[in-house]
Amino acid sequence: MQPRMHTAMVRFGLGARLGQAVADDAGGWLRQQLRALPAETGPTTAQGMASIRSQRANPGPDALPDGQMRPADILRVEALLWARRMLLTDMPVAERLASFWGNHFTVSRRQGNVTAILGAYQREAIRPRILGRFEDMLLAVIRHPAMLMYLDNAGSAGPNSRAAAGGRRGLNENLAREILELHTLGVRGGYGEEDVTGFANILTGWSVGRGAEFGEPDGFMFRPLAHEPGPKRIMGRDFAEGEEGGLAALRFLARHPSTTTFLATKLVRHFVADEPPDGAVRRVARALSDTEGGLGAAAHAVVALPEAWAPLTKIRSPQDFAIAVLRALGADEEAAQPLLTAATQFSQTLWAAPGPNGWPDRADAWASPEQLMRRLDWVNGLAGRAAASGRPDAREVAEATLGPLLKAETINAVRRAGSSREALVLLLASPEFQRR
Repeated sequence: MQPRMHTAMVRFGLGARLGQAVADDAGGWLRQQLRALPAETGPTTAQGMASIRSQRANPGPDALPDGQMRPADILRVEALLWARRMLLTDMPVAERLASFWGNHFTVSRRQGNVTAILGAYQREAIRPRILGRFEDMLLAVIRHPAMLMYLDNAGSAGPNSRAAAGGRRGLNENLAREILELHTLGVRGGYGEEDVTGFANILTGWSVGRGAEFGEPDGFMFRPLAHEPGPKRIMGRDFAEGEEGGLAALRFLARHPSTTTFLATKLVRHFVADEPPDGAVRRVARALSDTEGGLGAAAHAVVALPEAWAPLTKIRSPQDFAIAVLRALGADEEAAQPLLTAATQFSQTLWAAPGPNGWPDRADAWASPEQLMRRLDWVNGLAGRAAASGRPDAREVAEATLGPLLKAETINAVRRAGSSREALVLLLASPEFQRR
């Protein structure tokens, strides 16, 4: 296998899976990888919302009606589906893109009321759109109950709306602020506090239905009684009253030049370098602007960057590291729970980012001595079990996963190892294996 193929699998994918046939043509492989993810089945938003309502009505240990699962049980099912997919997928580049956009539009289980719909959120709002237009993903995400509930917009009411009469409900700026700062323009995108308030008023009434028993949907619902009357302004532009004003505002933000630069910077930081080269950012931004926010065009621009084929320098996140190790060892679906356990052990529990800004994407967040020691301890245990079974051989794993990317010092250390367990530990804990 050529060095560029190893680089492609590590930098853009999830790491080679032992025994998986891979061609030598890195460019052709990447082009084949950049295609839509297949549709998946799993608990729907409607099922999750019904579970949330039933849990509120029946908080004790008794079974829920009609055989419903509790939110924690739905989360467990969804987490195992995710882990099996990461271990076995033959579309690792598309999965990396789905993970990137899922982190960009973080909804965290630390907000307990969304636990039952986290998997549905990924399936319904993000995964089908990773190669589509950014504004389509933005609209799908912001209208999904998971985001509306996570950032407290479902109960937001305009100060002059009928729902705010009597002072029982008021304006909540959380969603508006995070859309501007984290999802579109970026913190230096040219907006001010007056724009946050104006946008929050635009989004009043964007809420979640209470289900069929109330004659309402289980998904997005616009509530006119909570909507702030009259036109609103953000960044010098006026938007009409009503739901359509919110849609127009989101489209405006999705197409804004600051958004294009912000997204390009994040993509280059994720796939290329902690300090994104200006030229690389400009090329990806141009691909976005030339295609009116085409995420597929942006992905193709990223893999075509000359900087993307430089030596690997980024540190694998805990989840990425655990996935890469288990794929390198040829783990099957039985390793799904161990993968989830390892991610938690490494302080990156699935869908549990500490805040709406998601998980960090820089080395200093994941490369502390304590964190690296946890990785070493985990690898040591895995290597012991692998050695006891007689498979796989460390040299076979080395060739499949990193090949010519390994330094001579690591190759010699693996060859001189006193046991197969020691050889695997030296490989999987090597500096090269920590990087992507």
